[in-house]
Amino acid sequence: MPNAKKRKHADSGLSDDPDPVGGNSESPAFGLGQTLSRLQKPVDSADCDSTVASTALPITGDDKFPAGSDHGPDDKRPAKKKRLNGEKIKYPVLTYVDGRLQSSIRIADLQNLLFYCLADGVAPQWISVKNTTRIRKAVFLMVPGLELGMLDGTIPLDGSETKEATGDIPAGHEVDTKAADFARWKDGLPPEDRSHQFNPRPLSRNDIPEPLEPLADMFPHAWPIRAPGDSKYNKVHSPLQAVLMAPLPKNKDKNSSSKGPRPPRVDKNYTSKRTPITTFISPVEELRENEYPLHPALCSSEDDKLKLEENRRRTGQSADDGWVDTHVESLEAGNVPESEIQQGSMTVGRDVLALDCEMCITEGGASELTRISLVRWDGEVVLDELVKPERPVIDYLTRFSGITKEMLDPVTTSLADIQQKLLTLFAPRAILVGHSLNSDLNALKLTHPFIVDTTFLYPHPRGPPLKASLKWLTQKYLGKEIQKGTTGHDSIEDARAVLELVKQKCEKGEQWGTSDASNESIFIRLGRHSPPGKANSGGTGRTGAVVDWGSPERGLGGQAAVAIGCSNDDEVVKGITAAVNGDANRPSIPGEGVDFTWARMRELEVHRGWCNRIPDPKNANESMAIDGETSSLSDAKTLSKLVTQTISRVKEVYDTLPPCTLFVVYSGTGDPREVSKLQAMHRCFRDEYQSKKPWDELTVKWTDAEEQALKRACERAREGCGFICVK
Repeated sequence: MPNAKKRKHADSGLSDDPDPVGGNSESPAFGLGQTLSRLQKPVDSADCDSTVASTALPITGDDKFPAGSDHGPDDKRPAKKKRLNGEKIKYPVLTYVDGRLQSSIRIADLQNLLFYCLADGVAPQWISVKNTTRIRKAVFLMVPGLELGMLDGTIPLDGSETKEATGDIPAGHEVDTKAADFARWKDGLPPEDRSHQFNPRPLSRNDIPEPLEPLADMFPHAWPIRAPGDSKYNKVHSPLQAVLMAPLPKNKDKNSSSKGPRPPRVDKNYTSKRTPITTFISPVEELRENEYPLHPALCSSEDDKLKLEENRRRTGQSADDGWVDTHVESLEAGNVPESEIQQGSMTVGRDVLALDCEMCITEGGASELTRISLVRWDGEVVLDELVKPERPVIDYLTRFSGITKEMLDPVTTSLADIQQKLLTLFAPRAILVGHSLNSDLNALKLTHPFIVDTTFLYPHPRGPPLKASLKWLTQKYLGKEIQKGTTGHDSIEDARAVLELVKQKCEKGEQWGTSDASNESIFIRLGRHSPPGKANSGGTGRTGAVVDWGSPERGLGGQAAVAIGCSNDDEVVKGITAAVNGDANRPSIPGEGVDFTWARMRELEVHRGWCNRIPDPKNANESMAIDGETSSLSDAKTLSKLVTQTISRVKEVYDTLPPCTLFVVYSGTGDPREVSKLQAMHRCFRDEYQSKKPWDELTVKWTDAEEQALKRACERAREGCGFICVK
C-alpha cells in the first residue's frame, strides 16, 4: 500500500493567473482550494490496518467479520481472510482514525476517494483504505434533502416543518465564530476547539429517529460534508460538478512558473465542434441578470412590453431620456432563410459587428461616450468616430481611453448623431459582440436584442460576479498582448480581439473557454484505468453510468457509457440495480454491469422545496406513492413518511449491490431556501435602487444586516452530510 501523500490544493479558478481581472486577487475564505492537512497527526494508509489505535473504527456495511475476526478496534491479532464466493480474500476496509479534523471533508474529497480506489488517486488523509485493489465497484448516490439535523432531532420529522421555515438550522449555528474567537483572544484564551463539529458521528439505532434507523444497519458513521462555494461572494457551487468533473492531470511545463495567464490546458480527448454564432446569443434571463438594457423584442407578450416600458421609464431609459431601440419588431425578424445560408457558415447569414466604446466622466459623475468603434466579422472597420459629451468633462480617463482634451475640443459629433448612424447599421439580422457590452450600450443609450458577450463565453474561473478582463482572455486564448501602451486602450484593437475570441469559440465549440475545457469528465478519467486483472490483458478501462431524473445524457452524464433517465425515485433504484449488476434488456450496459455509478434521488428534495421546479417537466402532473398512498408532489405530506420511503430505497439499493462495492450516500448541499429568499430580496432592492427611488419608498432595504444574513445562509447551505461504507 503506498504511503499517504500530502495533497497540494490550489484555487483552480486562478491557477493560470493570480488576478485575471486586474482587481482584488484575494482567495475565498472557504474555496475549493482548502488543503487537506486538516489532521493534527497525518495518517499513513499503509499503517492503518488492524493494529491501529483504539480510535480507529472500521467502516463497513453489515457485520462482514464473524465472531473471532480481528477487525475490532482493540484487537491486535493479524487479519484473517474473508471468504467471498468460496475464495479467501483480503476484504477491503475503510477505517477512520480520529485525528481531530479541523474542517469538514469536501465533496471533492469523496471524488478523490473514488480515484484512489478505482483509478490513480493518492491516498486520502482523512480516512484509511485497506486492500483497495479488492474494491470492485463504486456507487455514489446523491439524496438532496437529507441533513445531519434529522439524526439528532434538530429537524423534526413529524410534519411540523414548513417549506418557508428556517428552523432546520441546528441550534448554535447563528453564533459568529470569528467574533467568539476574537473575544477569546482578547481574554488571552486559545480558540475554541470545534473539531467535534467536523468529525464523523457514530450511528446507532438507539440514538436516531425510527425513519432513519436502516442507515445504522448500513453505515457506521454520518459525516459532515461541505459543498463547494465562495464565501467572499456568497455563492454555493454545483455539488454535481464537484463529483462528475475532475481537473485535468497537471502537465510538467517548463514555463509553468512564469507569470501571467498560461495557455489553456486541454484534454487530449477534447474534440472541436464547429458551432454557429447564433448558439451564443444571450437569452433574456442572462441579459437581465447582467443588467443589460432590454429591447422590446425580447418580451414575449404585450403585457411584458408594457411592464418593460414602465420599468425603463422609472430607470431613466425611455425615449424621453434620449434612448433608442434598433428597428427589430420581433426575434423572428433576425432569422435567415436556409436558402441564404452558406453551408458550414459560422455566421449563418447574420451580420456580426464587434462594438467597443471609450467613455469619460462628466459633471455629476456621469459616464458619457467619447469614442465608438465598430468592426465587421471580416475585420473591416465600419465606424470609428469621436463623440462630444453633452456635459462638461471633469475626467477624460486618458489612462484608460487614450482620449485627451485636445482630441475632443474640435469634435462636433453628438450622441444623437451616432445613434442615427447605428440605427441604419443595426438591422434585424445584426448581432452585436463585445466585452461587457452592457456598459457600451448604456453609454450609447441604445438597445438591441441580439447580443454575444465574451464575458459569458469565457466565464471567470471563480465564477460570477467576477469577469475576466479582455486583456487576460486575449493573452490566454489568443497568445497576444493588447493594451500594452501607457496612453490607454485602442477601441479598434479591442473590438478585433473580441472578434477573434468569438471566432475561436465558434471553431472550438460551446465547452471551449469554460471550466469544462480545463476539466474532464470523471468517466473519461476512470476510462483510462483498467480494473485489476484486465490491465495486462488488453481489457477496456473502467466503465460508468449516470442514473438521474430527466435526460442525464444531455448534461454531465454525456460522457458516461450508460445514461438512464427516470421519472421518480423508484425508477432510480431500478436503474442503479441494472447499471451495477447488468441488464439483458439494456444492450448499452456491460454484461457484468459498470464499475462506477452515480445516481440521484429527488423526491425528498422536491417535497422540502429545495428546488425551484419539478426536475422533469414532462412528468409534472405525475404522482408519488408513499406507503401505498398516492398523492401529488405538492401535497402536504409529513416529512417522516417521505424520509422513511427514501431511506428504504437507499437500503434497497444497498441490498442489490455486489460484495466489495464502495457505497457513498451524500446530500450534496444543506438547505438552500434561505439563500434563494435573500438573493431574491437583493435583486428586488437592486432593481428599485437603480431606478433611483427614494430610500423610504423602497419595498426592500438591503443593509449590512441582510448581507451578513446572506453570508450565514450560504455557509449553512454548504453544510451537507454523507455516509460511507464497503458492502
